[in-house]
Amino acid sequence: MSTQAGARDQIAVANAPVSYGAFEITVGHDPNVPDGVSVLDQVAAAGYAGIDLGPVGYLGSGAPLGQLLAERGMGLAGAYLELPYADHDALEQAMPELDGLLATFDAVLPYLPGPAPRPTLADAGSPQRRSQPGRSAGQPSLGLDAGGWRRFAEGLARVVGRCRDRGYEPTFHPETGTYVEAPWEIEEVLDRSDIGLCLETGHMMLGGGDPVAMLANWGERVNHVHLKDAVLSVMAQIVADGAPVTEIWSREAFCALGRGDLDVAGILDGLRGISFGGWLVVEQDILPRSRERFARAAEEQRHNRAFLAERGL
Repeated sequence: MSTQAGARDQIAVANAPVSYGAFEITVGHDPNVPDGVSVLDQVAAAGYAGIDLGPVGYLGSGAPLGQLLAERGMGLAGAYLELPYADHDALEQAMPELDGLLATFDAVLPYLPGPAPRPTLADAGSPQRRSQPGRSAGQPSLGLDAGGWRRFAEGLARVVGRCRDRGYEPTFHPETGTYVEAPWEIEEVLDRSDIGLCLETGHMMLGGGDPVAMLANWGERVNHVHLKDAVLSVMAQIVADGAPVTEIWSREAFCALGRGDLDVAGILDGLRGISFGGWLVVEQDILPRSRERFARAAEEQRHNRAFLAERGL
């Protein structure tokens, strides 16, 4: 079996297209979304060592993508993929998406500096969970039942095995509005599998958790980090309004580092305490509504990189 936490050495700081407003909801739909090469240039200019893949094809594909990264001295941190683990028929239909992602990794790997990219796996959720984000911490009845968790574990084991067979060690990414949102749901995944954990500080907060405590409790399972600040009062209002998960982005529950409720110093101290080595991906998910907001996103990502540099990263 592959190691859970990977090499314990240096932290490599990356960013992601979603921080610039480029993700599945905007790419190909919003005329203001920046093109992939522009985002690569902005991420490189801000001083990040790598980038997450974003929507497949957005940054490029195959060897040409590897060349674009190499020209900028950038690595590939990973790629996010939601899969329906508990629905085995739907999972079978979705497996080509996983294979395509891994094929992209294969094509660009010879060009990459830094740690290997991680398949960053999340649950696909359901219409019910997407309509009721941030509630399962206090309403466990919204979660999977025993049979659902058994099927989930079986499906996840299949996906993890596929990743490892291809030479990549995956990480599991908690996500608000899915079946792995609340601390108790994350714990179920850890208890029912041997996959490493993505310390997704923003979604852990919005799901009702304390990322510093989770790092202390589960540090040996952490093999990837998505560092994301969040404003808890915004999430509390989303819950109070009965609003869907898309409001997390529209209302900008995620903010620039140091401007929300995340104890960033506590997270960095905790990572140093476990000698974490690998990718730390700065993310600030936004759903811009104007050209000006897209432009401001680039400024915020420069702030985020400087913020971490001032703290030794």
